[in-house]
Amino acid sequence: MPVVKLSAEFVRNAVCTEGKKKDNYYDSTITGFIVEVRSTGGKTYALRYKDQHGRQIQHKIGDAKSITFDKARNAAKVLRSQVVLGDSPAEQRKSKKDVPTLAEFCSERYIPFIKGYKRSWKNDDSLLRNHLLPPLGTYRMNEITQIMVADLHHGMRANGFASGMANRVLVLLKYIFNLAIKWEVPDVKVNPAVDVKLYEATARERYLSIEETQRLLEQLEKSKNTQLKYIAPLLLLLGCRKRELLDSRWEEFDLERRSWRIPMSKSGKARHVPLSLSALEILRQLPRWEGCPYVIPNPDTRLPFVQMHRAWDNARKAAGLPDVRMHDLRHSMASNMVNSGRSIYEVAKVLGHSQLKTTQRYAHLSQETLLAAVDAAASNVPWLPAAAEKTPA
Repeated sequence: MPVVKLSAEFVRNAVCTEGKKKDNYYDSTITGFIVEVRSTGGKTYALRYKDQHGRQIQHKIGDAKSITFDKARNAAKVLRSQVVLGDSPAEQRKSKKDVPTLAEFCSERYIPFIKGYKRSWKNDDSLLRNHLLPPLGTYRMNEITQIMVADLHHGMRANGFASGMANRVLVLLKYIFNLAIKWEVPDVKVNPAVDVKLYEATARERYLSIEETQRLLEQLEKSKNTQLKYIAPLLLLLGCRKRELLDSRWEEFDLERRSWRIPMSKSGKARHVPLSLSALEILRQLPRWEGCPYVIPNPDTRLPFVQMHRAWDNARKAAGLPDVRMHDLRHSMASNMVNSGRSIYEVAKVLGHSQLKTTQRYAHLSQETLLAAVDAAASNVPWLPAAAEKTPA
């Protein structure tokens, strides 16, 4: 292991000893700084040192054809100072190589993790494939910056996506990085989504009046989908989510006790839905098929409907209600409960909300209810004449 004063000229003229595969020339001024000269003519700068465990490490600096001697020497000085301070440049380089790309982390760790507990994991998978991974998937997680995340978030709005959709993507990315930090993924120390501000989402409120409900029910009776005339009224009477009803089984219903036990709701817990007398009447009218456990299956397959958008779209348009979604039936049920004098706590219990804040967006009061409320308040003010007592002058 010859020790020499390495210089640009020495490296340029150095050759491998005949009969050997390589020679290592050590610099006399920077401890561990070497140039490896191979029989093939290749030359590489490196720094040799012993790590904290006493193991000899050779940390590559660069090929002599790609990096000048002066730059290699300066790099060797920096690396040597790190070694003196107790760091291991090779371990740092390995750590950086171990940082996964966002796509790798999601496919290898995130998706397998949420499959074990999250019923809606396919929604996350769809958001990743369609919105997050195309622009960010190839970047290593420690390369993704707050500016990149903000550009993605704002870009979705600029491309016509609703603020709610843009927010969902941002929240998902924030959750993914929180898990990466919690799981101590190498060199992932900062969550680039944490300080990107969410858009203020405006909740869409659409409630059916009695007259609109009647028009819709009339069109449902004419639908080619013979189950739709049962599905929509039950959604309106039960206040459940569409998927909960479509996937329901008869074993979950206790018609005697007027109760429906949904084994796994959106909150991840089982919940009980009370059955009104009107809901019971519809349930008793439902057609049944031998050996079919589902309450309202597709008559052709005897399995839950995958989708029924065309039949629903035809019915709502024929009723003059093209903007009404199936989920608005759930909104309307909550509104009807509030307008009937039921408390917000009762509505939350029926809808299966764990937070009252979620229920409040459904708590729509009709104009008639509000007018009755202000009239009732006015009648308790003694110095104002009651409307009924007013007589023409």
